[in-house]
Amino acid sequence: MHWIAGVFAVLLAYLLGSLSFAVIISRWMGLNDPRSYGSGNPGATNVLRSGHQGAAALTLFFDALKGMVPVWVVCYSVSTWGVDPRLAPLVGLAALMGHVWPVFFQFRGGKGVATAAGVLIALNPWLGLAVVLTWLVVALCFRYSSLAALAAAALAPLYEIIGGGWDVTLFVVFLMSLLLIGRHRGNIQKLWLGTEPKLGRPPASGAR
Repeated sequence: MHWIAGVFAVLLAYLLGSLSFAVIISRWMGLNDPRSYGSGNPGATNVLRSGHQGAAALTLFFDALKGMVPVWVVCYSVSTWGVDPRLAPLVGLAALMGHVWPVFFQFRGGKGVATAAGVLIALNPWLGLAVVLTWLVVALCFRYSSLAALAAAALAPLYEIIGGGWDVTLFVVFLMSLLLIGRHRGNIQKLWLGTEPKLGRPPASGAR
């Protein structure tokens, strides 16, 4: 029965991750679908380009929360449901994959930065704090959300190693980092060409 509970936990995490709050909150607030403007990415940074800071803040909060909740549930229900606590990182990865490839939104999801941060905070608050601080420092210094995300993703495995992690968590953190970097391929090209829009500025006309 333990493996059944584990499979069920992973599936629920993926389904929760598939809730695209950028789209849901934008619809609720009567805003345009974030997939139809700016970068086309259903995430907090692109919602901010709508000019509605409240919608962007709510998107950021709920995208992070859907990464945290599945991990917390596994960690705090081990004795009740018999789920192996080592499954927590895999459940977090499932939530991130749901965000990136949401079954409820034609598998057209976001880049996963906020959800990944939520997973890491739930797995290890110190790791999550280091990653979030990295994002903040780079974003404040250079004003590029994508560059901040890339720096945080690249350093996350190193932070986990420094913290003594050599188990399944490190493996999952490494996979998450690769996924996040892969999702920013277009941003890497724009950064190289100097066409990436900075935080607080709309993208150039026709930019995706």
